Amino acid sequence: MSNFSEFLSAQSLLLLRTIYVANILLAGNVGWISLFDPNRATAVVFSETTAANIPTGVVGSFWLTIALLSVAGLFSPVRFSVVLLVQLIYKGMWLLAVAVPAILANRIDLIPIGMTVSFLIWVIILPFVIPFRLLFSSAI
Repeated sequence: MSNFSEFLSAQSLLLLRTIYVANILLAGNVGWISLFDPNRATAVVFSETTAANIPTGVVGSFWLTIALLSVAGLFSPVRFSVVLLVQLIYKGMWLLAVAVPAILANRIDLIPIGMTVSFLIWVIILPFVIPFRLLFSSAI
């Protein structure tokens, strides 16, 4: 069974795999911290903008899931690029629904700046990395 990687250039495959490695390292790290050390996550990940609570664990398990699926993405980059699409959608939605209104209301203290900048970078980069043509192909 094809993993459809033969339809991408070597540079595109390298870029996809680089994003998967970044997911493994970044999402894996913050996911682990959020899930298993929520008090530390409150300080480090969320910049004291939230309390360590059940949603912190839910977010942590989601990010850890992204990291684990990104391991599979290293071996089948196109097939698992839906993980990148999910990231593009949820990060974009968070920026539009939470970060932008807080910034416009001059309440930047309500959002974690590091996470906001990170999400913005991903939302800018991912549309150029995701192989949309192959992802939405009926052959996959």
